[in-house]
Amino acid sequence: MGTEIERKYLVVGEGWRAGAVGVRYRQGYLSTEARATIRVRLAGEEAFLTIKGPRVGIGRPEFEYPLPPADAAYLLDHLCRKPLIEKVRYRVPHAGRVWEVDEFLAENDGLLIAEVELDDETQPVALPDWVGPEVSTDLRYTNAYLVEHPYNTWRDCVKDQAKMMLSSVDPA
Repeated sequence: MGTEIERKYLVVGEGWRAGAVGVRYRQGYLSTEARATIRVRLAGEEAFLTIKGPRVGIGRPEFEYPLPPADAAYLLDHLCRKPLIEKVRYRVPHAGRVWEVDEFLAENDGLLIAEVELDDETQPVALPDWVGPEVSTDLRYTNAYLVEHPYNTWRDCVKDQAKMMLSSVDPA
């Protein structure tokens, strides 16, 4: 059994883009239950089925299996929850580790998240200057949450809240 231990951060700068090469990802979920998420992913020409158990801190059990790309495409198109997660993932070296920066597309356009995998939860991390607030334990920034609540709906909610606040201000 593998364990995924990762820290996630919002991206606040462009410094990561220099020399970064991305791979297009298309992924969907067969289950987003708290006890187990089941994901289908096409990553370039490769495909995987991944099962993740419940989160404990920033770690969780993870099982990943290769799939024929045609099978993954069928599952994504016909059986996975919609909308699918579409993004470009960039691998960016920094301070002896490889960071993955996800630039989300479609319904999650505008969201940039950087993550780094660790050997244990207490391992120190040298942060690049292009990362901002840590969101490792904020479930809103999980891909499974973004399927149910796409990022572009967050921005609409924030805009609506701002309009309501402005309309309640007394102009006198």
